[in-house]
Amino acid sequence: MLITREQLKGSYSEGEALAIYNKVKETGEWLSFLKAFLHDEDYQVARNALWGLTKATDEELSALLSMLHELIDKVLSEENPSVRRLSMNIIVRLKMEEEDLRTDFLDFCLEHMQNPDEYPGIQSLSLKLAYKMCLFYPELMDELRRTLESMDMAYYSPALRSVRNRILANKKVL
Repeated sequence: MLITREQLKGSYSEGEALAIYNKVKETGEWLSFLKAFLHDEDYQVARNALWGLTKATDEELSALLSMLHELIDKVLSEENPSVRRLSMNIIVRLKMEEEDLRTDFLDFCLEHMQNPDEYPGIQSLSLKLAYKMCLFYPELMDELRRTLESMDMAYYSPALRSVRNRILANKKVL
């Protein structure tokens, strides 16, 4: 492993996150990198590792598909909003199949997309992920549409309003 835990400590800039990505890209060890740092007790280590991975292409991230449920578990249990958001950012880019649908995660996403006290990034990603999961079932998609139509958008961020409007207009969201 080219990157150590010590190197991932502290506050990072965009450039440093890109440097992490480039180091992992050199080795192509996407999976072992995520396994090594996803559950680190120092949230900054996990955050910086995840931030670096968000720079990867969708094709590169596909190497992490075997950790989809572990990433979902991380989102469900994570208290740090940055680690939660970055984990969600990776999940939304992974290919999900119908058998990957987890009702606990769908419930989480539906709750957090509607919570006006939630961070806007987590709200928007929650909506995208709920949409992604509901696509497998027309009855769930109908329920999601009804929920979106009933939300008073005055309480939500422009990011969430944009995703909501794209879904209701049947435009590409993911």
